[in-house]
Amino acid sequence: MSIGYACLHIGLTNTNIKTVIQRNATEEKLTEVTAHNLSALEKMIDYNILNDIRLYRISSGLVPFGSSPINRLPWDKIHQEAFERIGKKVAESGMRVSFHPGQYTVLNSPSEEVVNRAIDDLIYQEKILTCLGTNSSHKLILHVGGVYGDKEGAMERFVQNFQRLPESVKARLIIENDDRLYHIEDVLALSKRIGIPVVYDNLHNAINPSPTNKDDNYWITEANKTWKKEDGKQKIHYSQQAPDKRLGAHTDTIYLKTFLEFYKKIPDTTIDIMLEVKDKNLSAIKCQNAITDRKNIVLLEREWARYKYLILEKSPAIYQMIRTLLKDKADYPVIEFYELIEKAQKKETNPGEAENTAQHVWGYFKDQATVREKRTFIRNCEKYRNQKGSLQTIKRQLFKLAVKYEEAYLLESLYFYL
Repeated sequence: MSIGYACLHIGLTNTNIKTVIQRNATEEKLTEVTAHNLSALEKMIDYNILNDIRLYRISSGLVPFGSSPINRLPWDKIHQEAFERIGKKVAESGMRVSFHPGQYTVLNSPSEEVVNRAIDDLIYQEKILTCLGTNSSHKLILHVGGVYGDKEGAMERFVQNFQRLPESVKARLIIENDDRLYHIEDVLALSKRIGIPVVYDNLHNAINPSPTNKDDNYWITEANKTWKKEDGKQKIHYSQQAPDKRLGAHTDTIYLKTFLEFYKKIPDTTIDIMLEVKDKNLSAIKCQNAITDRKNIVLLEREWARYKYLILEKSPAIYQMIRTLLKDKADYPVIEFYELIEKAQKKETNPGEAENTAQHVWGYFKDQATVREKRTFIRNCEKYRNQKGSLQTIKRQLFKLAVKYEEAYLLESLYFYL
């Protein structure tokens, strides 16, 4: 089984995906931003390889205006070397990448203009997968679209417009049940008509269940029947409902006990699971560490190095509990470890504990910082202590110092990112 995350990354600098507004979309700017985005993608691919993450969804905005006449550049040729280099890393690591076009890519719209744009968008994203040298197991995930007052007619329109797609796009396209309009039985029915795989989404099914009241495992098994050998392993989406938020809102992190209850019931644990969650790669590593066969305390120690100052800021008591938990090098207390982290993250930040943590981090620089940097740090702490300044101001300075003095340990710390 591979567990993955979508698009964005937490805890790695210079991995933001940039956009371009139309009035600034010159050839020079489009080339510059695409080069930046490919560099960001490569950093995330490198991170995934280092952390043994073999499932990743690429941002649809990788090439600004990639499906629009606004960008007439031969971007595939201009950036061919970068695409090939990244694609080689993806292939050699056994990683599986995908795209999930957004809400405006609607193949069953009654508007011909909207459908044409949707087709262009799917062709653009398929082109990137081809530039990366991937096969048809690297997919494009799409929702069915709208109902427009006639669900049967809208589904028929999806079938007809699907036939207009190039064969290369058809070979990659998979469809997903959504949280409002098309439940899992609708999507399975469409799949039977056009012969493409179905991605089952557990939270969407909980919010928008089908008339046939069956559990996750039943629908995962039914969706599995739609996957052919050339499609690769079956893939599902997994998320958890955020409490006290709108239906369908994802949690900030994947809560491990709930995930493991779901995982242990899955009929085939070789399938791929794409997590949809706000803390992205952090939850992917968490879930991966929980189900690995290679249980080694080193995995948790590596995680602790990233989390420790964040936890110290939130709760010195939990910080000490985790340190004690990790003392037994023969044990692998993965559930207890992450439950303590989850518990700490829910706590409100106490100003005194936050300043104490900032002083700990400052210790990395105090012997090499300039007089001006020392004065600035002292002043920022005093302002924060007297409620005239913010914690973020202190942390921004500490981050800049970590960059300046090349403190790699700190730059990998989640203290600056969560």
